[in-house]
Amino acid sequence: MENEEVRELTASLPLTIEEEYEMQQTWLNDQDKCTFIILSNERFDQTHNEIESMIGDVNLFLNDSDDIHCGEIEIMIADETARQKGYGMETLYTFLRYATEMLNITRFIVKIGLKNLPSIALFTKKLQFQTIQTSEVFQEVTMERHVNEEFIQLLHTKTPNYRIDLYDKLTITTEKV
Repeated sequence: MENEEVRELTASLPLTIEEEYEMQQTWLNDQDKCTFIILSNERFDQTHNEIESMIGDVNLFLNDSDDIHCGEIEIMIADETARQKGYGMETLYTFLRYATEMLNITRFIVKIGLKNLPSIALFTKKLQFQTIQTSEVFQEVTMERHVNEEFIQLLHTKTPNYRIDLYDKLTITTEKV
């Protein structure tokens, strides 16, 4: 990722393209991670090209050995022109629903840089995450959201067209684009 602002907001490291491909392969094979690539519907309708339509990603880390139903979530809208257009919110509603229904997640954690005010507002105001820790050393806030009936109802209301299409055979292309 070349955008320094996005790297700072998401606490990402600068990786070469080779490192990005290597990271992608580890994510494919790891059992403790889940990632979705975010595409712009508008771009895809115009270009019919998934690569050109990519605007970000959302990730879930299953890294709490004391709570196998807890997932740490991250979202990044890397394309600046796609920010503040609802993609992040739509993606989160869908991804959170998927994680609760398919992965049995009952508690979500998010860690956000203290300077990333738009993300803090999104998680607190729209999704009612509660702050559980603020670290001045790491300059981040940790928030959580427990899954309850009210939250499930919110996710269902916000994702009326939600569905999962299963594939009999999924072809994974390792060819570099």
